[in-house]
Amino acid sequence: MIRISIPSILTISAGFALPATAQNSACETLNEKPNIVLIYADDIGYGDLSCYGAERVQTPHVDALAANGVCFRNAHSTAATSTPSRYGLLTGEYPWRRKGTQVAAGDAALIIKPNRYTVPKMLKEAGYTTAAVGKWHLGIGEITGEQDWNGHLTPGPREIGFDYSYIMAATGDRVPCVYLENQRVVNLDPTDPISVSYLKNFPGEPTGKDNPELLTKLKPSPNHGHDQSIVNGISRIGYMKGGRAALWEDESIADSITAHAVQFIERNKEKPFFLYFGTNDIHVPRFPHERFRGKTEMGHRGDAIVQFDWSVGEIVRALKEAGVFESTLIILTSDNGPVVDDGYMDEAVEKLMDHKPWGPFRGGKYSTFEAGTRIPFIVHFPGKVKNGVSDALLSQIDLFATLAALTGANENLPIPEDSRNQLPAWLGIDPLGREYVIGAASSLTILTRDWKYIEPNNGRPYNKLTNTELGNRPVDQLYDMRSDRGEYDNVAEQNSLMVRFLKQLLEEEKSKGIGLEL
Repeated sequence: MIRISIPSILTISAGFALPATAQNSACETLNEKPNIVLIYADDIGYGDLSCYGAERVQTPHVDALAANGVCFRNAHSTAATSTPSRYGLLTGEYPWRRKGTQVAAGDAALIIKPNRYTVPKMLKEAGYTTAAVGKWHLGIGEITGEQDWNGHLTPGPREIGFDYSYIMAATGDRVPCVYLENQRVVNLDPTDPISVSYLKNFPGEPTGKDNPELLTKLKPSPNHGHDQSIVNGISRIGYMKGGRAALWEDESIADSITAHAVQFIERNKEKPFFLYFGTNDIHVPRFPHERFRGKTEMGHRGDAIVQFDWSVGEIVRALKEAGVFESTLIILTSDNGPVVDDGYMDEAVEKLMDHKPWGPFRGGKYSTFEAGTRIPFIVHFPGKVKNGVSDALLSQIDLFATLAALTGANENLPIPEDSRNQLPAWLGIDPLGREYVIGAASSLTILTRDWKYIEPNNGRPYNKLTNTELGNRPVDQLYDMRSDRGEYDNVAEQNSLMVRFLKQLLEEEKSKGIGLEL
């Protein structure tokens, strides 16, 4: 480790170790195992919720959790895209350590291997009943492209620790567009089997590219590639045929997954449970139910945020009706930053007006800039948290170790070194949180409470399709986050010692785990 004795660097490590009294205080607040509900939104940015400053859209159910919990302003996903963030969340290991954790295709094999120790496995050992409901996007089956969609798909959620699952087979804009309940396609007619290909279309099957007249609900944005098989009047990525009785309707996805999450709560209210509720909102294709359309002036994207808030309200209502709201920890966050046009002509760009999904930050989904990974993060735990707003530095990588501490799990559990117990910060006791977090897009980044360093990268600096600044430059980037939240003033040359310090710290992190198998 390089030892640099200057005040600006000493401030990085000041306060790293939380006093034992604060750790003890966090533990003393917990008398029994609470239920745990993790609400994991999709593509909702830091500025998309009214409790984070949005004015063009109102999210009263989310706001109520924030007002009666801890609302974090410096929390981060582990990556700027969906699949790697979910991998890091459930394994406690940074996704950039592993090959094959990039955005998963619709026919990807299960990315988290069955022998992997995971958050749901840890909670099952602690006496919890576990469920995964909603957006999955972590692959399923043993071999990519060789799944039998007409039988029992394995390995899947059960093999990594979930007792029950009701999930979307892949993600909203990719085939197959069906639900899986306990790893079988829901409502499948055996006389109409499903076939899926990401290589070529099936003879006679229409596509958005060749049959635009069949696109009755949404049309793809030019050059994004969402112009292949048509399901529910919307074209997707990939090709499929069959399974017509099992196909979802996009406008009913929120209703379906929310209903199954509520049913899980009702069935398991007498014992500790862990519910991983991944919403499809507000990922593309955005086509909210008609009862939410027109609720904002921002078209489908704004209305999908309102639909997401409704889902949150239904989860809270179910907890209250089951009599377990007061004994339930709710964590609400998002998988990555926002994107406006991500493949469909839904007027999200035209109707954005002065709404800023990225808040006061730069970039968004796919970006190394701050809005790529700085996301909403709310912890609600009645009678246990110190309500308010916190600037503690958090990462979703710490879900594993923090929930292990929360539930009193054995200290000898094989929790990955990347994941650290941040329970005092979650409860509002520790105002500082982590010493640093690492983010991943096309480059790795390291963020302290004061500074942000971005590795050099020769990739394109701008994504024209999504209108996103990716933050890629062939030189070191250093930003003083105390005064430059927009990351416009690269001060690397003026602060060479800080650059050396953060590069060394990042190199030490990268050296851990070399040679590990996926």
